[in-house]
Amino acid sequence: MSKIGFFFTLLATVLVCLLPPAPARAAAGRTFVSAAGNDSNPCTITMPCRNLQAAYNAVAANGQIDALDPGNYGSLTITGPVSIQGHGWAGMSATTGAAITINATGATDAITISGVVLDSLGIAGTNGIVFNSGGSLTVTDCVAQNFSFSSSGGNGILIQPTSGAMSFVITNTIVTNNNSGGIVYAPPRFSTATANGVIDRVVATNNFIGIAFQTSDGGGATTGAISNSAVGSSGADGISVQNNGSPSGAALAVSIDNTSSTGNAGSGVLVAVTATAILGRSVITANTSFGLRNLTGPNTVYSYQDNRINGNGTSAADDINGSSPNPYTFK
Repeated sequence: MSKIGFFFTLLATVLVCLLPPAPARAAAGRTFVSAAGNDSNPCTITMPCRNLQAAYNAVAANGQIDALDPGNYGSLTITGPVSIQGHGWAGMSATTGAAITINATGATDAITISGVVLDSLGIAGTNGIVFNSGGSLTVTDCVAQNFSFSSSGGNGILIQPTSGAMSFVITNTIVTNNNSGGIVYAPPRFSTATANGVIDRVVATNNFIGIAFQTSDGGGATTGAISNSAVGSSGADGISVQNNGSPSGAALAVSIDNTSSTGNAGSGVLVAVTATAILGRSVITANTSFGLRNLTGPNTVYSYQDNRINGNGTSAADDINGSSPNPYTFK
């Protein structure tokens, strides 16, 4: 090489080194998955990813992930605010743990999951959605089914925050054939979490427990509302509202409106310890054990005259006065 050629080569090298580094690719506000996608793609609509986890890793905070066509998009761990739009054809499953695990780090992080079918595909010990932390959870137009019981699994939707304030809304959703709970709010013992939950237009069938609000010692106050829903064929209770701690445990109050709980092997509605329940415009019938069973002390269960509670267990008195030790208040 001539001296002149060497000089220009050296100069070009120096100039390249002096150029500022190329900026990192910014996270997209919207990413996409497809059954024909590839996780090495940039997750755009023309070059979608294959799995939701890859699309989530590429999306910006508060962004949206869309499924373009039917497919099983694997499992997903969420650590920040995002909207998952399955459009009714996105399937999800898990080999261990949960199809969707939510460990959001921000106290106000909002998670939305819509149009997703969650199915265990026969794998034992898994859950549909498990919420551990975050500001809010919204589940709409989803199905969570066939999750098998184990010490850590078997729930369609499990909400178990350990601290902070959160809210959840579950609507237009089916939870069925889950060997533990269909929808369960159950913070761990001594959790300080507070919650406000709304369950509306939900069908919960063939679960061990259909819908459960359960708090325990040391927890924060929880309020819930179940409305316009149908619960049936549970292996135990249809709806369970329990404060599982001592009388000084977490405050728990749940309203149940325009809801049916029928054909369950236990009680249609079970309320225990110091929980408060208000039941109106509802049908509780054909349950093997009790219709509305009150195990609270002092009495904190209220049943209004527009309910239809009949044909449960072996004693008609259980349909009118509740069960030992306290009758419920009849308004």
